[in-house]
Amino acid sequence: MTTAIPLANPESLHPSLWLASQLAQSHGRCVDTGYPALSGQLPGGGWPTGTLVELLLQQPGIGEIRLLQPALAAQQQSIVLVQPPHQPQAVALAAIGIPPSQLIWIRKTAQSADALWAAEQVLRSGCCSALLLWQTHVRSDALRRLHLAAQAGDTMFFLMRPLAAARDASPASLRLAVRPVHGGIDIEFVKRKGPQRDVPLFLPLSPSLIQRLPHRVVKEQELHSSTDTVGAPTQSQGPTPPSMPAHRRPWATTY
Repeated sequence: MTTAIPLANPESLHPSLWLASQLAQSHGRCVDTGYPALSGQLPGGGWPTGTLVELLLQQPGIGEIRLLQPALAAQQQSIVLVQPPHQPQAVALAAIGIPPSQLIWIRKTAQSADALWAAEQVLRSGCCSALLLWQTHVRSDALRRLHLAAQAGDTMFFLMRPLAAARDASPASLRLAVRPVHGGIDIEFVKRKGPQRDVPLFLPLSPSLIQRLPHRVVKEQELHSSTDTVGAPTQSQGPTPPSMPAHRRPWATTY
């Protein structure tokens, strides 16, 4: 009777295999997160490209932009925001090192299918270095479609969803639950290619631009309640493109 010998490097057989006791090797490009503690917990040591990454938020605007800021600021190509919960602000964007001219903002439409269709086209075109998409409800078949579109290119793709979505199945290779705490955020590793981590990872975040402003200035300017409203100047938005007719929209019955 022969005894089975554990394979030291199962990734050598197939990239989707890894030991449960260690982080999987990355077979694609990864972008440094800018946070050594976080990078050390991710396969490949950074944000993966060409795949779906989910950030499951307790609520929008709790620090997700500041979490992604080091990776976004290092990019040379365009960064696309699809349906952010608040109007982007050029001053806040420039304050974190992202030129407003580098941003493409796709505003909210009456049909969420339009936003998801637009996100798919962005991913398949390879026109940008990063795509950030905010959605409340996304069906499982739609998630698979977005994931396949991401795999067709080399774009960093972050999907922001409510924390409750952590209970749902997802094809995403990385899923992080993000909660605000004093001085930063707690990150729970809902899904990753590696060992289970039961203790959240605390990441300190620098105060946002709004938090650094005197209270009087914030009140006078009637800024949004979110601390992460960043983006492009209003005058550069341009006209809103017409929605694709429902009968020609491949996502119309998906979302």
